Amino acid sequence: MGPLLALASAVCYGIVDFAGGILSRRASYTAVTFLGQLGGLMLACVAALLVSASSVHLTDLLWGALSGAGSCIAMRFLNRGLSRGAMSVVVPVSAVTGVALSVVCGVLALGDRPGALAWVGIVVTVPALWLVAGGGAGRRGAGGDVQHGLLSRPGGVVRDGLVASAGVAVQYVALGLTAPSAGLWPVAAGRVAAVLLLLPAVVRHGPPRLPLRPTVQSLLVGAGAALALILYLLAAQRQLLAVAVVLASLYPALPVILGLALLHERVSVRQTAGLLGAAVATVLLTLG
Repeated sequence: MGPLLALASAVCYGIVDFAGGILSRRASYTAVTFLGQLGGLMLACVAALLVSASSVHLTDLLWGALSGAGSCIAMRFLNRGLSRGAMSVVVPVSAVTGVALSVVCGVLALGDRPGALAWVGIVVTVPALWLVAGGGAGRRGAGGDVQHGLLSRPGGVVRDGLVASAGVAVQYVALGLTAPSAGLWPVAAGRVAAVLLLLPAVVRHGPPRLPLRPTVQSLLVGAGAALALILYLLAAQRQLLAVAVVLASLYPALPVILGLALLHERVSVRQTAGLLGAAVATVLLTLG
């Protein structure tokens, strides 16, 4: 069940990031992020009450709170980058670097020892995610010339992706350190921490004032993110943290697949190679 739960988490994150990116372009990313965390808090509390927890210790709640802080940072900077229309930079940078940091922490700090097949899957995943999300693709400059690489992007956009990736790593590693006996309360504690961290920005800019529809959509996006974390936590309890992180981080592939299947969008050669690499990595990680 571990690999299936991690992949289900990736599906949720893929939908959440796609919807959150669209919302952040239509409304204030600060409002979208805050309302999203409120939606996540509501779902996490309901889920924690429904799932039995034999013993909840303070350390589990503190790890959960740290995970929520990482999630808050990741969502805030990811949404800020997406609000600038820089999805092709922010998503691959945050996904790939977040995976790399999480795997390094799992191996060096937590003693994870993936098998040979799992290691190959991890190595394949990094470039696959980059290609799927459009990393390294050229864009037209002001004079019509094609510019390649991250150096051609605004520095702030790359910074957004790097900061978001650090938040992703903290979110995954901290939540993976909680005990199974705590149930889902670490996820709820994380949502509380995320809401509290966002409060200063809300006070400074005023309470979110969005029409009803985007407000509801923001709450649902946050609930989806909380569901993805719940699925990831259940997956991490059943397998190595490094493997759970990599499988859950395959979410950038989903928007590409949906665009191909439902919207009949064109998929570049890079993205096709990335999707094939992600499929191979999924099989290797599941078997490994």
